[in-house]
Amino acid sequence: MTGRAPTGVAVLHRAAPVVLGLVLLVAWQLAVVVGDVPAFLLPSPTAIVGELVDLWPTISSASLSSGRNALVGLLVGAVVGIGAAVLAATVRVVDALLGPLVAGLAVVPIVALAPVLYTMYGAASEVGRQLVVAITVVVPVFVTTLRGLRQVRPVHRDLMRALGATRRQATAAVTVPTAMPFVFTGLRLASSLAVISAIVAEYFGGPRSGIGSFITTAAAGSNYARAWAFVLGGVVVGLVFYGATLALERWGSRGGQP
Repeated sequence: MTGRAPTGVAVLHRAAPVVLGLVLLVAWQLAVVVGDVPAFLLPSPTAIVGELVDLWPTISSASLSSGRNALVGLLVGAVVGIGAAVLAATVRVVDALLGPLVAGLAVVPIVALAPVLYTMYGAASEVGRQLVVAITVVVPVFVTTLRGLRQVRPVHRDLMRALGATRRQATAAVTVPTAMPFVFTGLRLASSLAVISAIVAEYFGGPRSGIGSFITTAAAGSNYARAWAFVLGGVVVGLVFYGATLALERWGSRGGQP
């Protein structure tokens, strides 16, 4: 009996969100049907699923396009953010210079940035969208990584110095393990922001290939169930990114062991 209790609790915890989701979907469907809610206010789940099935090839292609832009921007932004944080933690002058710059990037609106980048790199290029994602990603990755690098206690540095460790050895033994949870947290936050910024950037021009472009077209044509179907595709992309970074975090916390 005692050996089965944890398994039952684990199953309950996993099943509870699924049951809650099904209850909300049923309530949603009943509210639309019984309340005779117009489709332009709130389409029913069955109508959205119907559009999802009918347009699955288009939705999957658009999801891959938006996901590709989000992935490229996430990788570029993560590398730049981590590298800048390492420099800021090492050189005080760099820290003083990068602080205001990152604060400025944090408040740059995508609405204003995307059209400028489309003009610079061409409306037929995906580079503008990828840069929007990279700029969005840099901020959380930089902030969390820098905070992690500053979490090392002076007593730990003194201990490594007393043991005769070199700067590289002290970094590998103390600084990096301390900072890694913060780095993964930043990447997990940035993964969701990458998908959101990639889709939002598609609202303002560029190739008509991503989820944001199709959402805009469907909404402009008053086909709101179709727009929600593309939104659902974006949700799936966001969950894939979040799950991938969460799995990476768990793998890193185990030291790379399977």
